[in-house]
Amino acid sequence: MTKFMFIYQSPPMPADAPEWTQEQMEAELGRWMAWAGRVGEGMVDFGAPLAADAAVTADGVTDSQSQISGYTILEAADLDAAKALADGHPHLAMPGASIEILQVQPVPGA
Repeated sequence: MTKFMFIYQSPPMPADAPEWTQEQMEAELGRWMAWAGRVGEGMVDFGAPLAADAAVTADGVTDSQSQISGYTILEAADLDAAKALADGHPHLAMPGASIEILQVQPVPGA
């Protein structure tokens, strides 16, 4: 099996967006857990939401403009199988959201 990283991207939430109710949060978590159940044994790291804080370059540190909002690491037979696991993913229900699927390459000698 090959490891793949799902990188979740989404536009920033507007400052005036209403806060979610407890029921909305529980329903959303339920959708994610149902997806994780579909992945099953292939789940390596469920991941977590991310918040961009800083971008570091050789020239210094600035505020990050990244739209990366989370990640998951899973195993699948190949890229096509990993793509199939993204079908119906709850992240894609968010307006403007996307998922990048990256194959994790082995590190020689590690």
